[in-house]
Amino acid sequence: MTVKNRIERVAVIGAGSWGTAIATVLSRKAGTVMLWGHREEHVHQLVVDRENRKHLPGIVLSDNIIPTSDIRDAVMNTEIICAVVPSHSFRSVFEKMTPLLEHRAIVVSAIKGVENSTLMTMTQIMDQILKQEQRQNDIQTAVLSGPSFAKEVAQGIPTAVTIGCKDLKIAQYLQTVFVTETFRVYASTDVMGLEISAALKNIIAIAAGICDGLGYGMNTRAALITRGLTEITRLGVHLGAERETFFGLSGLGDLVLTCTGDLSRNRFVGMELGRGRKLVDILNEMKMVAEGVKTTKSIYDLTRPLDIEMPILEQVYAILYEDKECSLAVKDLLARELKVE
Repeated sequence: MTVKNRIERVAVIGAGSWGTAIATVLSRKAGTVMLWGHREEHVHQLVVDRENRKHLPGIVLSDNIIPTSDIRDAVMNTEIICAVVPSHSFRSVFEKMTPLLEHRAIVVSAIKGVENSTLMTMTQIMDQILKQEQRQNDIQTAVLSGPSFAKEVAQGIPTAVTIGCKDLKIAQYLQTVFVTETFRVYASTDVMGLEISAALKNIIAIAAGICDGLGYGMNTRAALITRGLTEITRLGVHLGAERETFFGLSGLGDLVLTCTGDLSRNRFVGMELGRGRKLVDILNEMKMVAEGVKTTKSIYDLTRPLDIEMPILEQVYAILYEDKECSLAVKDLLARELKVE
């Protein structure tokens, strides 16, 4: 494969494990990769050690990755910006970025979540802010999603993802920017489908982890993945997404990975819950964010007014936010009225 479209300067906003991994991918194609982190002490450690010891140990940062805590320094004179911050803090970060963005810049969200307060996806948040700032015709937004553990991506293990933009030509352009010999990129115009599947798979992964923690077997996990995909598809189609998207990399692909992989933070949370631990204790010990916890509440609130059947979501919500016993939640799922598939 011939890798084309070398670009002089790109920015990654968010210096966690996933942001560092994406910066590593882009460093193979770009002249300079600005890697922004919000904590000065963390950025200083990246500069000195050339390694993200806290979030992605063992991966040496290439010389063309430039860590910074100055958002202006990160995005100035930059055509492509990839946002990789937690969903609950994205709005405030993007509001700071917007006045600084170059004319015709493209902002790619690689965030897997939904904002709690507004129930908006990340591209919806961007579009709202850009409209308020009268820059909606000046800045393009896109989304990157798919089965991609940060550690494996950074190690150069073969991975395939999807980049979506309402403008197919821009999605295809971003394909050529992000693709490497080990990082294959597909293009899509179904932005909503990519974002909904990326957010909801974390909820199903918590459920899968709970069943693993309870000591159930692979039969249970397979059932959860299958029925979980049905729930994700129901909601996505209701919101205007294309059904086919949920059987692609961002849907089925990411769902299988997150429900089965040992590197899954959300599956880990579920496993610890299934073993009888309290949520607050689990989260306090984690160094990284498990997006599925907050996303469960967001999606639960989003679906309450809608006539959409989401039994797995409802039971995960009850476990996380109503302290329901995990074994009782599984029992209630199995005792539901029999259905035709």
